[in-house]
Amino acid sequence: MRGATFRRGGEELVSAQNVQLEEGGRLAHACASNRAAAIVAMMAAGLVRASGGAVYVGAFDPRIQPVHVKQLAGYVPHDALINEFPSFEQYIEYRASLWHLPPAESVVRARRFLEGLDGIHESFAYPLAGALIAQPRLLVLDRPQAVYGPQIVDVAKACAIFSTHGSENEAARFRDACAVRV
Repeated sequence: MRGATFRRGGEELVSAQNVQLEEGGRLAHACASNRAAAIVAMMAAGLVRASGGAVYVGAFDPRIQPVHVKQLAGYVPHDALINEFPSFEQYIEYRASLWHLPPAESVVRARRFLEGLDGIHESFAYPLAGALIAQPRLLVLDRPQAVYGPQIVDVAKACAIFSTHGSENEAARFRDACAVRV
């Protein structure tokens, strides 16, 4: 992100963000508020267009190549909508359909991810497993809990991990937790 901003109705909700994450890197990014953190995460995943500045995922600009960006990025929202699905399998099949992946293979892959997420509440573990089934190169996390950091890093080994947080303290806690391996 270079000077990426987000405005709605004349109000600037996200001031200029400058973020660079190398392939395979880890970055816990502090934002001015939880709302800004959510928007920055969605911009990084190519789900929301920046009002100003530039956002690139790899060599792709989400304004011009949104499909390419969505193929590279896995997104885990702070408040997932998993309760809309009667079972884990149906939720994963839905996520698999977003990437045109075979549903049965995706459920098997997601179950393997869940094994590494033992002890993490399903409201976070299910969306994380759903995001990882497409083997993204970038995993975008909107305000994850610091206590989950080590397990996220272990399960998402092959991904660059970008997390947004509503304060510098929250970002530092997550950063520190990710540095400590259990």
